[in-house]
Amino acid sequence: MTNRRALWTIIGVSSVLRLVWAANLGSYTNEAYYYLYAQNLAWGYFDHPPMVGFVAALGLGVTHGLSPAFGLRVGFIAMFAGSTWLMARLTTRSFGERAGVMAALILNVTVFYGMVVGTLAGPDGPLLFFWLLTLERLGAALEAPEQASLWVGAGFAWGAAMLSKYYAALLPVGFLLYLVLKPSARRCLRMPGPYLAIVEGLALFSPVIGWNAEHGWASFAFQGNRAGGFQGFQPELFLEAILGQCLYLTPWIWIGLVAILARLIIRRPRDWSESEAFLISQAVPALAIFMGVATFRRIMPHWPLIGFVSLMPLMGKGWAEQLAASPRRTRWRLRFCAAVPLLVGTLFVIHARSGLFQNERGQLLGSVWPVADPTVDTIRWGQIARELKIRGLLDDPVTFLFTDSWRFSAELAIVSGREVDVACYHRDARSFRFWSRPRDWVGRDGIFIQVEDSQVQAETYVPWFTRVEPIATFPIVRAGIPVETVRLYRCVRQTAPFQFGYTGPGPMPRPGRMPAPEGEPTRMSRHLPTPKLR
Repeated sequence: MTNRRALWTIIGVSSVLRLVWAANLGSYTNEAYYYLYAQNLAWGYFDHPPMVGFVAALGLGVTHGLSPAFGLRVGFIAMFAGSTWLMARLTTRSFGERAGVMAALILNVTVFYGMVVGTLAGPDGPLLFFWLLTLERLGAALEAPEQASLWVGAGFAWGAAMLSKYYAALLPVGFLLYLVLKPSARRCLRMPGPYLAIVEGLALFSPVIGWNAEHGWASFAFQGNRAGGFQGFQPELFLEAILGQCLYLTPWIWIGLVAILARLIIRRPRDWSESEAFLISQAVPALAIFMGVATFRRIMPHWPLIGFVSLMPLMGKGWAEQLAASPRRTRWRLRFCAAVPLLVGTLFVIHARSGLFQNERGQLLGSVWPVADPTVDTIRWGQIARELKIRGLLDDPVTFLFTDSWRFSAELAIVSGREVDVACYHRDARSFRFWSRPRDWVGRDGIFIQVEDSQVQAETYVPWFTRVEPIATFPIVRAGIPVETVRLYRCVRQTAPFQFGYTGPGPMPRPGRMPAPEGEPTRMSRHLPTPKLR
């Protein structure tokens, strides 16, 4: 098989597999939240720049009439196919076609990128695509710095990466580090190309700055607070971050990438090739900054992974050399690496639909490791929506639905469509604070949906309503086994606006009371009866 055919086989087979997974899995993690991005397109959101919303809207538009969860993912699956091609192209430029195929395979067999980013909706998909496009165009521009068109392409790619995730701002940092390491490359600074690219990228990103200025710098402040605030050195958090990276990339890929990084650091930078210096310069800023933060604050395991992506071409080069030196043994290793995510992803989808590994109490892995099952989230909200419809709770246009979590409210919105208004009543409402005004809900009845993961009890909302009364309790069922209990409460006539706003952990906001209607006393009971099981 030729290298070109091998690459397109990887892209085609993996894309079909992801489409099958996407069609058989309910919305998961934050996907429903990005569905609401697509329904409320803007140049910014509380927690992310807009590209994830643009890609989600495109997928939903192309698949109009199909399942929203599936349509939401289509654009991201297509974008990951493009990322695979870009990884191969970037690697081929420096190390040859066989290394390009190997690097494309490496990207696809990681758990986080190959399974999660490649299948589910999220901002890391666009970031990956435009990060790789920036590296590919920047590499071409450095080879021919006098060609302004190449710098225009690099500037566009960087601007689009900034529209995907804010830490694409690290790409110019990596470029400057490369110029420090390789003085011969500094001749490009005597030409207009690099400055044109910077201006173009900032121009593309400027609407996000404008949106933040209009919204109290909400998004910048939120993301800045997540990585800031020195809390003393905590080595256990650093070890936790390392373990998370290892599992997200799969241990054998992570170990290989760390080994490459260590070997390069041990060698003198003057001995690095141009390609090695370019790639490590783009890897180090993300790895250094996020792992530095991990020494004093808990980080999400995937935050530093984009740095490892920049090292994958070097790993692809190593795999290509191993394949040439020991083809039989290397092919077996490649089959193993490809089989693991295929098996894990397929079993995940099968279990999410059928409860393959749940015990009689709905717990994961039976008596071996009886823990809460995260896949319940993929089936929970569809059953809740059906229950609400059966009970006629979606029929009244004045009644709205709400939960105590932005994730839950988003899940509720994607399964109920446009049939009913949905709010999030919690101090951390994320973008829900921009999608309605607190006073919009005053005078209306609400239905509070409480799931087992809810952090707020129904009586918490008594001060905002005339009264709160239980409606029903019902189970979420999978394979005939109840896996969770849901409670519904009717909150009659909201009397005061619930003030949205993220100000960090703390107590729920208190309302400014409005008088109840004449003859209808305010119910302030703190001991609501539990709804009876249906």
